[in-house]
Amino acid sequence: MNLLIMGPPGAGKGTQAEMLVEKLQITHISTGDMFRSAIKDGTEMGIKAKEYLDKGELVPDSVVVGMVKERLSRPDCSRGFLLDGFPRTVAQAEALDEMLKSMGIKIDGVINILVPREKLIERVTGRRICRSCGASYHLLYQRPEIEGKCNYCSGELYQRSDDNTTAASNRLEIYENQTHPLIDYYLKLGVIMNIDGNQDINSVLADILSRLS
Repeated sequence: MNLLIMGPPGAGKGTQAEMLVEKLQITHISTGDMFRSAIKDGTEMGIKAKEYLDKGELVPDSVVVGMVKERLSRPDCSRGFLLDGFPRTVAQAEALDEMLKSMGIKIDGVINILVPREKLIERVTGRRICRSCGASYHLLYQRPEIEGKCNYCSGELYQRSDDNTTAASNRLEIYENQTHPLIDYYLKLGVIMNIDGNQDINSVLADILSRLS
């Protein structure tokens, strides 16, 4: 099964991706991890991407699609994959479709996790991280046993600079503007699955699996 997953910051996309690949026994392809791996391994596309990054320039879509093609060609993707973080624009989606067609691969579904904006802000701004061990907490959903202290190492908990209300709102606005045309694109292709992300983690997973069955 070949899938894409989408969702705004705070929607729980990363958590669902981890659970889905384990449940479905498919490969999770995060574009961030893919970039780092391709550059480290010195693949053809990794070398090209590094040239742009070293100059402080954006990596062209053609190179990113080439990196995705390299990654999908590996044996661990033969049972299926979950692509996370790409495409981000309609142009990238069209290029991805052409590339997949050339490989004889089709996308079986696009998982789009939906959460009300006010809930997303609540989730993002309530996050706290341990300075010492990196453990994550939430002021509403996963409170530490002692306020401001990590349960594991007693380290100080802090709020990331981009987890305040203003920064979170800006990130959501950018995401919505960027992905709205992309959602319309996959809607026209009839492959998008809108999932209610405003429920507990296991219920979200159950909804996704029921739509895939």
